[in-house]
Amino acid sequence: MALTGIQIFKLLPKTNCKECGVPTCLAFAMNLASGKAELDTCPYVSPEAREQLAEASAPPIRPVAIGKGVRAFTTGGELVQFRHEKTFFNPTAFGALVGSDISESDLKNKLKGWNALQYERVGLNLRPQLVALKDVNGNADAFAKAAKLIAETSEFNLVLMSEKADVMKAGVAACGFKKPLIYAATAANADAFGAIAKESGLPLAIKADSVEALLPLSEKLTKMGLKDLVLDPGSREIKKSFNDMIAIRRSALKDGNRTLGFPTITFPCEMASNLDMETMIAAMYVPKYGGIVILSNFTGENLFPLLLERLNVFTDPQRPMTVTQGIYEINKPNENSPVLVTSNFALTYFIVSGETESSRVPSWLLIKDTEGLSVMTAWAAGKFAGDEVGSFVKKCGIGDKIKHKEIIIPGYAASIAGDMEEELAGWKITVGPREASLIPAFLKAR
Repeated sequence: MALTGIQIFKLLPKTNCKECGVPTCLAFAMNLASGKAELDTCPYVSPEAREQLAEASAPPIRPVAIGKGVRAFTTGGELVQFRHEKTFFNPTAFGALVGSDISESDLKNKLKGWNALQYERVGLNLRPQLVALKDVNGNADAFAKAAKLIAETSEFNLVLMSEKADVMKAGVAACGFKKPLIYAATAANADAFGAIAKESGLPLAIKADSVEALLPLSEKLTKMGLKDLVLDPGSREIKKSFNDMIAIRRSALKDGNRTLGFPTITFPCEMASNLDMETMIAAMYVPKYGGIVILSNFTGENLFPLLLERLNVFTDPQRPMTVTQGIYEINKPNENSPVLVTSNFALTYFIVSGETESSRVPSWLLIKDTEGLSVMTAWAAGKFAGDEVGSFVKKCGIGDKIKHKEIIIPGYAASIAGDMEEELAGWKITVGPREASLIPAFLKAR
């Protein structure tokens, strides 16, 4: 059971050392109780107290790490039911299903095609993480061979799907180094699958016929010492599955039910007869609350919208995506190249830099920190004012890289030109286009 702030305070060293980032141990205890701090930030807590506080400091939904390499991910760890309350931390992971009876050549072709489905968006690489390998004929050798091929020849991590312990053991032996998810322990095989997961140190999925039926399975497996669990309530009808996802999240967050305090796995591939319908169902699970979503296939037109939805849902609404303040070189500029300045809102940067690059005109792009606000919003908030931008230009070091003294400002910020001229004595302030799409023509005409 979670401890109160005062109960936590009694277990702390009470040094008020401030090394945790807050002024007193009492304030740290209150933050720990409300989930706003992590126990590891206190350097002086005793081992005995740490053990007692582990339960209180753990998130209501346990974070579970799955996989190795560049496509490894963590699911769970969420603190709120609604995104506007705080933020969602660990994005939904997408996987595609293959049967263990697939031929080696077909599997290689699938992996090659799926691996190519990677997209650059606002400086991020958007891609799926998983291949779900399903045992279709009980052949342990074929299952292990396919698992090994996926693990050794691709970046993808795995969900190993079988009801048979001997098949699962073979799969784990073949690809255990990739830290796959074992799917799934049921009432019929919980002892055997629990033993496999405990021995291998791998995360384990639990499958039941309902949310209520998950409770005794979760209790049994946690008593066996297993902590990294993933829940599947077994519902494959859309409305029932939707309600189950909400019930599990609400039970963990609102009721403090640790038995259901684990991430979930869902299977749109078992809920629809075509990939387009699967995609629509998967889109529902991204915000409501599928930790892992398994489709029957990946295609660009189906996967890309899901990856964009995931990016939007799991971007902190209170902290816009930004790029680092500084000087950016585009098309190998020299000392005579034009200089542009704009805000550090990520979308603004990538649009402006993209249009500038497409012009093929060597240019310098200055990015000023506006706390992630767009040019117009930053100007209205006083973060892109003439004196501020002028001071940034003087201090950023661009003057050492160019011979001329001219800077191009966004057309929407034309009103700051006068203040910039006062701040930048001797500089020429040129007002650029209002729309980024006009930048290429503007630069070529200079």
